[in-house]
Amino acid sequence: MLLAFDVGNTNIVLGVFKDGKLLENWRMETDARKSADEYGMIINQLFDYAGLKTTDVKDIIIATVVPSVLYTLQHMSMKYFNRKAMVIESGVKTGLLIKYDNPKQVGSDRIVNAVAAYAKYGGPLILIDFGTATTFCAVTHKAEYLGGAIAPGLKISSEALFSMTSQLPKVELEAPDTVICKNTIQSIQSGLIYGHMGMVEFVVRHMKKELAEMGEDESQIKVIATGGLANLIDEGVDCIDEVDKLLTLEGLEILYEKNRRDKRSKK
Repeated sequence: MLLAFDVGNTNIVLGVFKDGKLLENWRMETDARKSADEYGMIINQLFDYAGLKTTDVKDIIIATVVPSVLYTLQHMSMKYFNRKAMVIESGVKTGLLIKYDNPKQVGSDRIVNAVAAYAKYGGPLILIDFGTATTFCAVTHKAEYLGGAIAPGLKISSEALFSMTSQLPKVELEAPDTVICKNTIQSIQSGLIYGHMGMVEFVVRHMKKELAEMGEDESQIKVIATGGLANLIDEGVDCIDEVDKLLTLEGLEILYEKNRRDKRSKK
């Protein structure tokens, strides 16, 4: 089995694959204070609950945007699974041509998502990840990763509004029935969620226009959304074609298989 970790700023999503099929997946809070032993014990409990055996894990792959957690998970991989984890970093074969000014600056999560989306849906495509940050990525039909846009995610925006103002309360992230609201809580929800929806529609519209100017067929551009808040935003916009919540984990499995084959071919 393959154990895959997608480490974000807020949550760690992990999944177990067998023969290319995702058997189980879980979500836990990202906590740089946790030790390798604490993560190891949590994962052991998750496996036990799902009826899986940790001894069946033959490989581990990690994508992270939190460097401080990487060493901990690498240490945990060796101690609890006796496996050296494959890490998504510069030098890993992706199958994409990265056209960022400095390819090393592209977050591993954005690359993993792009790999998975291109493999599943083809190109051209626009990929939106609703995580701690909301990221937009553009990929051409020739598998060229062009870059995109990064904006504060809904949770960051909500926390900033609460922490930086003296009288505005913290609110649940749910859409009110109307944009014009008559109380403070719903007014904040309206601004956060409907404002985010408006941003998404604007960015997607202009990314499609720019892709078309590069020669892509605008009618063929697919817009794929992933991340914890993807469904919430999808309910209020018309520009998203598909919500794929497990895209990152699937991308990790694709990259694992590709790089494992490359290693074998060099032997």
